[in-house]
Amino acid sequence: MTTTQGAGTLDNLHLAPLRSLSDFLLESARFQLPNFQDFEKWGNRVVNNLLYYQTNYFVMTVTVFMLVGLLHPMKVLLGLTIIGALVYVFVRFFAQDARRSVGADPNQQPNKWAILAGTVLGGYMVLYLFDSVLIVALAVLLPFSLTFVHASLRLRNIKNKITNAVEIVGVKQSPMGQFLEAMGLMPTAF
Repeated sequence: MTTTQGAGTLDNLHLAPLRSLSDFLLESARFQLPNFQDFEKWGNRVVNNLLYYQTNYFVMTVTVFMLVGLLHPMKVLLGLTIIGALVYVFVRFFAQDARRSVGADPNQQPNKWAILAGTVLGGYMVLYLFDSVLIVALAVLLPFSLTFVHASLRLRNIKNKITNAVEIVGVKQSPMGQFLEAMGLMPTAF
């Protein structure tokens, strides 16, 4: 029985444990401004904290998105609808492969008035519901900002260093480790 390479990498994929609130934010947590002159050391701190606290960051992201969704449920739904419609329009009208896949004649010119009407209507909807789009952008970007600030300010402890060494060597792999490795941001083990 053979396994494919993709399935083999998923076999040793482990979700990092949820760190305690005391370790994440409260008593035992130590925070300090990074050295802004040494970008390599600052980046190393961010990457290692992303690996160590990845489950906490995921929970924080879901919590912030849900909190914004509870405060403004209709605006979040409208904003997601508008963003989804914009993505659909860009894929439908501006992708050459999309026109061919529908089965339309490639030599046939699209109706310019329909495209103009769709663009004007889409622009009007975005401007009319711009506050909803901004709330969705806040709900998505605020967790990323909080994660980056925490990962930049949080000093590492011994347990963090040992756990990250195990992740970097490849004994255990986590979703964040896979992502950082794909982005080429994994630090060296020692």
